[in-house]
Amino acid sequence: MIKFTILLRKRADLSHEEFVQYHKTQHAPLFMSLPEVQQYVRRYVQGHTQPLDLPGLPAPAYDGTTELWFDSAEDIAKVFTAPRYMEIIRPDEAKFLDLHGCGFLVLAENPVFEGVAH
Repeated sequence: MIKFTILLRKRADLSHEEFVQYHKTQHAPLFMSLPEVQQYVRRYVQGHTQPLDLPGLPAPAYDGTTELWFDSAEDIAKVFTAPRYMEIIRPDEAKFLDLHGCGFLVLAENPVFEGVAH
């Protein structure tokens, strides 16, 4: 399984709360509505930064993440180059993201520890 992690930077004119709300309630359902997403995405998780001041660490460089799991790297391209993605999702991303400030990682995971919930 391949994990595609998108490092999200919000548009400067949005508050963190506006960014999170839009990502959760508008963008996620729209993204999930695409047949290509339903066919190729195996798991989808959003993460949003929390207001923590950790001593010795810089402020977060990103406002959140999108994590998507696929069976193969080729399946990532099948979603992100699909005409419907380019026509519907890409314009929606511009409504809440600083697209040039985002980054991404294509990862092969190496699970080291999975603890038991307490």
